[in-house]
Amino acid sequence: MQKPLSVITGASGHIGYALLLKLLEKGERVRILIRRDLKQFDGLDCEKVYGDVTAPGSLEKAFAGADTVYHLAGIIDINNGDDDFVWKVNYEGVKNVVNACKNQKVKKLIYASSVDAFEPAPDGKVMRETKVFEPDKLEGTYAKTKATATNYVFEQCEKENFPAVVVYPGACIGPYDYKVSNVGEMVRMCLEGKMPVSVGFGAYNFVDVRDVADGMILAAEKGKIGDGYILCGETISTDDFIKTTMRACGKKQPKMKLGRGLAKAAAPLCEAYYKASKTTPLFTRYSIRKLCSNCNFSIDKAKKELGYSPMSVEQSVKDMVEWIKENE
Repeated sequence: MQKPLSVITGASGHIGYALLLKLLEKGERVRILIRRDLKQFDGLDCEKVYGDVTAPGSLEKAFAGADTVYHLAGIIDINNGDDDFVWKVNYEGVKNVVNACKNQKVKKLIYASSVDAFEPAPDGKVMRETKVFEPDKLEGTYAKTKATATNYVFEQCEKENFPAVVVYPGACIGPYDYKVSNVGEMVRMCLEGKMPVSVGFGAYNFVDVRDVADGMILAAEKGKIGDGYILCGETISTDDFIKTTMRACGKKQPKMKLGRGLAKAAAPLCEAYYKASKTTPLFTRYSIRKLCSNCNFSIDKAKKELGYSPMSVEQSVKDMVEWIKENE
């Protein structure tokens, strides 16, 4: 008797790759939907189907015979970019995934939304799971697309009994950062001694990609159809995060802190530089606003219903630094 088949979209991404490794460690059959083969997949016992979420035909092929689909493919835009393409991938892509799951009679879809889909609550109020999102109240194309796509998934669950569970990861850190995330770019700067100042404002909720991967597997095993689970970790100030990273890198702590006013003034110039140099954005107007918004997300529901248990930021950063050293 064949083992159940799991399919991953976005397997080359930070969370997706961690999920791929976790599923393979569990001895599961795994198929990945990829646009092109990459060195990071060498030696991994998984089936590959070529295509992407904007090509419905490739989804039908990828999902054939699947028991569970983990949908992670998407575009994160903290810098100014092609808004139409972000909508095409993050929203229309989700619709294509849902349709292909229906056509191929997939038993369960685990959709990775984002905590960015939540409207920041005022005065640091705790934010918990909801099934209704309001894209018009959000800032940034990424947040709007995630909120709209999440609404669509929940509508399909309610109106057509579609078997989906939604998860909401926080800002991801940890190993397997092949594509160089925004946080990964900062960690690399710290390793190279190019972080002369800390940031004296803001905080965010960080979570290790391995914990998110575990949370998604738990959602597939225990999650309630038509429900959602916040998969965050530890909230830490930007200054403390940089200090934690510098310790992990074995570097001296920055003696100066960048204030919010100066950061806001410099952001447009930084954005122009990132675009011209085609480097990973770090300080942008959007990222600065996110650092200053409420990130007080509750993971009580995921802990209680799924058994979710994330590691500390310190451990995750340490592992991320070691992974970067070994792989670059």
